[in-house]
Amino acid sequence: MAGNWAGLGAAVISFLYLYDRVANYIPFQIRDHLATFFHKVVSFVNPYDQITIHEYCGEYMQRDELYVASEAYLSSTCSSRTRKLKADLGQESDKPSVTIDDYEEVIDTFRGVSVWWCAYMRPNSHTISFYPNQEQRKYYRLTFHNRHRKLVEGEYLNHVLREGRDVTIRNRIRKLFTNNPSSNSDRYSSLWSHVAFEHPATFDTLAMDPEKKREIIDDLVTFCKGKEYYKKIGKAWKRGYLLYGPPGTGKSTMIAAIANFLEYDVYDLELTTVKTNTELRKIFIETTGKSIIVIEDIDCSIDLTGKRKEKEEKDDEEKDEKLPSCMEEKDENSKLTLSGILNFIDGLWSACGGERIVIFTTNHVEKLDPALIRRGRMDMHIEMSYCTFEAFKVLAKNYLGILEHDLFDTIQTLLSEVNISPADVAEGLMLKISRNEDVGVGLL
Repeated sequence: MAGNWAGLGAAVISFLYLYDRVANYIPFQIRDHLATFFHKVVSFVNPYDQITIHEYCGEYMQRDELYVASEAYLSSTCSSRTRKLKADLGQESDKPSVTIDDYEEVIDTFRGVSVWWCAYMRPNSHTISFYPNQEQRKYYRLTFHNRHRKLVEGEYLNHVLREGRDVTIRNRIRKLFTNNPSSNSDRYSSLWSHVAFEHPATFDTLAMDPEKKREIIDDLVTFCKGKEYYKKIGKAWKRGYLLYGPPGTGKSTMIAAIANFLEYDVYDLELTTVKTNTELRKIFIETTGKSIIVIEDIDCSIDLTGKRKEKEEKDDEEKDEKLPSCMEEKDENSKLTLSGILNFIDGLWSACGGERIVIFTTNHVEKLDPALIRRGRMDMHIEMSYCTFEAFKVLAKNYLGILEHDLFDTIQTLLSEVNISPADVAEGLMLKISRNEDVGVGLL
């Protein structure tokens, strides 16, 4: 028996040696047929299948989302099972990420089925690339028994994608975006620029009536958990909030508190830089899920009353009479209209993507067109009022660190008689504290 195995080994070695010698003289068509035949022979004796997940794909060679999710999944789930690791601080994370190193294998178990992950790196020295990080092409190879193929291709890969996305979201640096002026954009530039979102506001520090805060928090939690419900009722997974009230009542702080509570990115949309409805749609498409799209002071950004003054109508009529029909159509299409905004909120384009919150703020809600703020577009109207006694107690706790004081009864009476914004109260408290004055003096 030992002699037979020795003879088989010698035959295999001889075959490989001869094939290496003559391979360059065999036409590539024949080599392809031989390679296909070889893989078929191996598949008869090898019961394991493989799935390769490349780092880059697509026309512009962007990082594949499944690869990124797999990397995050292995980092959080499987890195403790191997001894050879690598760590890096990615651009989208604020803490180091540790995952398996190249050519290292790790075993994962799903529903009692074992699968093998291995990270590979293939040099890309035969092509010229404009992407420096693609000099070495990375990929993961997932190996599993072929009788579990249906489970791996369906449930397991979806599990990896879902868990990896969650890990990426938890570890990412949240961002505050602003749209770039249309005059500065071209086909290669992004429509958004961003900085790190570091606003410290929370619902605990927000000066507002506790009952109203609880109502808003409950609505946000219901929205986050409502993916299947929104799909069931046939609505886009989004929610609209209208924040209205006098200046200094905490509308911007409320937005920051919502973003921190949900751990969402914030897109601050400046409508005055958007020239057309088409440009607005392009801007909206470039936003991501788990985000808040904010239009502050919408009544000051653009005329959204849906009405035109008589003088403007007269001027337009005189202008239209002088312009040919083609110019008239071009001019009409070059304006951002109320209908464009409405389609942006809850039209067909609003269903592109999911888990988005749209927030409008205004100091004069009566100036807005009713069609813009009706229920279904702005689902929840939140009045940001002048400082109440309950809101004052939150400010006193934030700035002075006190929960009770003998002057609270007097202050409650004064607040019921005078309209003062939380911002003015906070500024007064901060000014007194900066002078190291007595707490009682600070309260008054």
